[in-house]
Amino acid sequence: MEETRYFELDAKVDSLRTRRSRDNAAAFQEFSEKLDIGWLYHDNALEGLVLTANEIQEALARTIISDVSLVHIYEEIRNHKAAIDFVRETARAQASQRRKKGLITVDLIKQIHDILTPEDRGKGAPYRKDNPLHRAYFHEISQPDKIPMRMRKLCEWLDEEDTEALHPVARAAGAHFRLMSIYPWTKNSGKVARLLMNLLLLRDGYPPAIIHSIERQRYYDSLRSDNGALVTLVYESLLNYTDTAHRFLDELEELRRSRAAS
Repeated sequence: MEETRYFELDAKVDSLRTRRSRDNAAAFQEFSEKLDIGWLYHDNALEGLVLTANEIQEALARTIISDVSLVHIYEEIRNHKAAIDFVRETARAQASQRRKKGLITVDLIKQIHDILTPEDRGKGAPYRKDNPLHRAYFHEISQPDKIPMRMRKLCEWLDEEDTEALHPVARAAGAHFRLMSIYPWTKNSGKVARLLMNLLLLRDGYPPAIIHSIERQRYYDSLRSDNGALVTLVYESLLNYTDTAHRFLDELEELRRSRAAS
């Protein structure tokens, strides 16, 4: 992707940042809450789990579960939301020192997985020991004995000067692509890779890239291609977010004008 293609996105992100600072904070909080519902919906749909907005809202509200068959699903939704919150908090903490080396560590990536998969935490959160035959993704993945070394190499890559010189979108998508090629855990490697990508985007002042469920096959295909295909998909996801956020603020301003005129 040519660097010039980032100009439109960067302009929209800068404009959104300005508008957020002057618009009602409570209203934008409402937008963020709706965003999280979409984030959970689309991210799970990429993994083959289709949820309803009502199921997600009930899980997050921690209401009494009338259908016991949903207990496990609701717990996964809550863990996923906790991981999103952790990524946001970590991104805020690292934002002021994002040029410092060593911020993204293997332990940090493991921590994201632990939050998503607490049942593995008690087992020491081991990497996978084999190549699973039945899985959602069909791209080439690392041999199990290479996982620890490749995880270290991923974190080293993030600290390289050439990597730091990349546009933030390319850098975040590159981390995602590399982690998925390692595929450290049988469960939740995809979610961890997308959360790591969004941690990097958020700390660089970008919104999260939420890849929509309708792009599921294209997303899978991008992992079997080269990193450029994933970069384009992430770029388009960010454009979609900024356009949606701007429309939300436009509607908010129109409502305020209508109320003021009445």
